Formats: sequence, C-alpha cells, structure tokens
Amino acid sequence: MIKAFLIAAVSADGFIAKNEQHAAMWTGKADKKRFVELTKRAGVVVMGSTTYATIGRPLKERVNIVYSRTKTFEGAEITSLEPRALMQELESRGFKEVAICGGSHIYSMFMKAGLIDTIYLTIEPLLFGSGISLFNEEMTQRLKLVSSAESESGALLLEYKVEHEVKPQ
Repeated sequence: MIKAFLIAAVSADGFIAKNEQHAAMWTGKADKKRFVELTKRAGVVVMGSTTYATIGRPLKERVNIVYSRTKTFEGAEITSLEPRALMQELESRGFKEVAICGGSHIYSMFMKAGLIDTIYLTIEPLLFGSGISLFNEEMTQRLKLVSSAESESGALLLEYKVEHEVKPQ
C-alpha cells in the first residue's frame, strides 16, 4: 500500500511563507538536507503551482507532479486528479511513497482525504508575524510524536505519525 508524507517548514509563529511570492529557500541547512533525503527516497513530489513557482525549477532525481488546471511547467507532470486517484495512479507506476510538499491548499486536500501517514515538520527559529498557514481550512487531527531533534541553528526537526481513527465494524 502506497504511503504519503507531508513535509513542511514553519516559522516559530506557524507560517509556511510570508506570502505567495515568498521564495521557498528561507529555511536552514538541516531542513534542506532532510527535505532532499526524504523526497529523493520517495522518488515523487506533489505540490501546487504556487509552491512550484517559488522553487522555480524541477527537483532533480524526483518525479515532480504539480496541481494546476490551467498552467504547465517545464520538467513537471501536471494533474488535477483528486488525491485518492492520484495516489492510486502513482502506486500503479510502482511508487511506494509520495512526498506532499505544499502549499497549504495541497496539504489540506491530502490531509482531509485521510492520505497522510507521517508529517515531517521543521520549526525554524524565525518569526514572520503574519503569512500563510500550514493548512488553509479548519481541521482536527491527532498526531503522535515519533522523533524530535534540534539543529545547530536551533530549528526543531519533528516527525509525527498521523493517528487515523479505526472505526468499529
């Protein structure tokens, strides 16, 4: 069964970016290293068109999938499939793991669909004051802390397991 993980960095006051034009390269070395390791292990990254535009290029050694209804991006596959349908398609292509890389609309879509198993969250020692939240809609989801580490720069590298409720038969 294919697994999906959400990977994100937030400021200490909880924002993934200052605004939609904010370049994705604001995080420290430890976060960048973890992002590259985990997304290369997965082999496929999924993101929205705004996130892809802030990165500015396809991520090497990974299949880049971008959600867009109107735009195309060089070096990326474009999709508008519902999250479950996309996961099924990726599983049929032999992928075992998918990295969900943002932004808040994409994080919310996959989280609400119940497809995220693990969240890799970096909390950077930085304040934005205002900005874009990790999720763009209300939700409640229990998480279990699996691991935590502090980088040399003071960033917290957290790994959470998403606790999916088991419904009685």
